[in-house]
Amino acid sequence: MSFFNQFLDKRESMMIHDKDKGPLIAAIELRRHAEVRIGSKTAESPPLRSEVAKQKLVQELEVHQIELEMQNEELLRSQEELELSRSNYNELYDFAPVSYFTFDAAGVIREVNLTGTQLLGMERVLLVEKPFIGFIADAAGRDVFLRHLESVRLRQGLQGCDLKLTGKDGALIHAQLKSVMVDSVENRDGFILSSIVDATLGMKLGEDLQKAHGKLEQIKNDQARELSRSSMPLTLEITERKRAEESLQSAYAGMKLLKDQLQAENIYLQQEIAKEYNFGEIIGKSKELSYLFLRMEQLAPMNATVLLLGETGTGKGVVARAIHSGSARKDRPMITVDCTALPANLIESELFGWERGALTGAASRQIGRLELANGGTIFLDEIGELPMELQCKLLRVIQDGEFERLGSPRTIKIDVRVIAASNRNLEDMFRHGRFREDLFYRLNVFPITIPPLRQRKEDIPLLVSHFIAKFNKKVGKNVETVSSESLNALQQYHWPGNVRELETVIERAVITSPGAELQILDRFDTFRRKGELVGQEVKALVELEHDHIIHVLQKTAWRIEGKDGAAALLGLNPSTLRARMRKYGIIRL
Repeated sequence: MSFFNQFLDKRESMMIHDKDKGPLIAAIELRRHAEVRIGSKTAESPPLRSEVAKQKLVQELEVHQIELEMQNEELLRSQEELELSRSNYNELYDFAPVSYFTFDAAGVIREVNLTGTQLLGMERVLLVEKPFIGFIADAAGRDVFLRHLESVRLRQGLQGCDLKLTGKDGALIHAQLKSVMVDSVENRDGFILSSIVDATLGMKLGEDLQKAHGKLEQIKNDQARELSRSSMPLTLEITERKRAEESLQSAYAGMKLLKDQLQAENIYLQQEIAKEYNFGEIIGKSKELSYLFLRMEQLAPMNATVLLLGETGTGKGVVARAIHSGSARKDRPMITVDCTALPANLIESELFGWERGALTGAASRQIGRLELANGGTIFLDEIGELPMELQCKLLRVIQDGEFERLGSPRTIKIDVRVIAASNRNLEDMFRHGRFREDLFYRLNVFPITIPPLRQRKEDIPLLVSHFIAKFNKKVGKNVETVSSESLNALQQYHWPGNVRELETVIERAVITSPGAELQILDRFDTFRRKGELVGQEVKALVELEHDHIIHVLQKTAWRIEGKDGAAALLGLNPSTLRARMRKYGIIRL
């Protein structure tokens, strides 16, 4: 075996036997043995080596020297890290918010952190090697501490107890102690690590809270007794009030019962009257009206489309409301669209609505009237005035129940009942190409023709009574009677404006009547002459109205709407003026 190999074996042997010694001591021992070996080998005078072997041996020694230096540097770095870790641990241990004590098995203090020294008010050097039992304030607490140590030594896990300690200047400390047994390599019995929490402030606060609670309970009991004494008169008054209230409730119950009986009788009488004279807001007892009531009763519960035909003023809107009120849709709205009141370019947007930006000035989405009527009824008054380009869209609504808002590609589904009305002959209109034939047949499922007032003159007295009562309440009059001469004159009149014209005449007569009897003035003065020249007077009035409308239109250059339009000068709504123009066949040449 070569000297270098023997040197390495010896070095490894020394490192193994001195593993528990420091790295510096091991290096010194290794050097000493190496020097002894070199000296002995020199004395033995070994055979000379070749130059190549010597150089190789030198290289190996240099390599191992470098390795030793690197190992030495690593040991120094580990030692520094260990010192830093120990320093950090000491800081955490000393400045922890909890007091830490290390006891031996007999309860003698071996170590304590800075928080523990502050708890007991003594320096660390004065606490170490002192029995902890000397800081316990009472004998009972010392017994508790000894039993606590015994339990911890028996390794029963984390143990706790409460003690009273004597601190700085004899201050009493309420301490909560928790301990655990930790094994030691040198000491088989190990040591006891304990944490102590100062609960003095918490216990003081608890005691103060308990005292405050007791005082509060006392105050509350005193106030309750005082309130009980002062509330005796109030209790008597409340008892009397309850008796009076019970008496009033009994009287109220009797009045309510009587009221319910009167309301039931009133409803019954109204139903009886309705059966004989009216259907909803429609008043009359003629044969023509009785047939109309029958048709409405049959039709109202159904969801079928209805077409109402009749002259202007016969009450098509009233009939539509009555049909809606008698249907299953009565809890949903009935939306009315007057096709004559809207310009042709606005009817589409009013019916179908629009999306934001679809029209000039459309800053937000607008829901159309068809969508508002979803689940209910839509009443299209004077549908003959609907432009041809919209009739196909309305046909789609009736057939498929769907449409699109202006500016939107999304199809909207609706469930709506359509009631249409017209004072024109729609069948004649589609024959002349002014109304879609397919739309006419869709609307004409259940046609109802409302008779004009001149065909049911026996209903005029009932209507006059109804309108007198209505306008008495409106204007605060007390008109009660109508002369037979006035009724006779009203029944002989032709009534081109039908019920609407009769309502206007009665309203004016109620306003101008000075006493309790209805006085009919103006053009109806001729009726007092037992009805002579009635037909001639009606014709003259119609012609006068016709000529007057043409005169005003010519004066305004046929301008209907606006501040200086014909409708404003005549005191009429523009839609009413247009209806009168259609009625008299007035067109601009």
